[in-house]
Amino acid sequence: MHTDILTEAEHHLDTDSIDVFGFWLYIMSDCILFGSLFAVFLVLNYPGAPGPDIKNYLNLTNVLIETFLLLASNFTFCLAMLGLYAHKLVRVQLWLFISFLLGASFVFMEIKEFIELAGNGFSWDVSGKTSAFFTLVGTHGLHVSCGLLWILIMIFQLPLIKDIAIAKRRMTCLGLFWNFLDIVWIFVFTIVYLMGAI
Repeated sequence: MHTDILTEAEHHLDTDSIDVFGFWLYIMSDCILFGSLFAVFLVLNYPGAPGPDIKNYLNLTNVLIETFLLLASNFTFCLAMLGLYAHKLVRVQLWLFISFLLGASFVFMEIKEFIELAGNGFSWDVSGKTSAFFTLVGTHGLHVSCGLLWILIMIFQLPLIKDIAIAKRRMTCLGLFWNFLDIVWIFVFTIVYLMGAI
């Protein structure tokens, strides 16, 4: 009997380790994806490259607001994690919902920016530079949208999870993903927008 309990506990720990390892592999594959997209963007945006320059179309104020929204959503997600460790489910759901609203506002502003850029002649099919811009920034936006869906699922799923260890593992994976998107956005903001504005 005692051996069965130990075996079951070891199996549970092994499963957790495999889950976490698999998630880190996913994050690393996303690093490779974004690294490739950044490389393509930099190669196609050499000085004098054909096509319109992003600096003529940028609204840095909106980009700063987008950045604030995404960073604030990361902060509120951290507050949700603190609520989870304090076993305050309603607080966790509230902070997750606020994170969702902030992230959704970010995506909304990004879509609005894309529509305005395309309307002003900076569309994805004009040149390699514009294609690289929309692919890089759009891929990040797609990831944020997937993260928003994941946050919504967690809001509704958390009350149904009876094992707190499972809830913590799932929230930790979501937190890693959300933090990763913030780090990628800092690179996007610096390389694409700030360097593009020079």
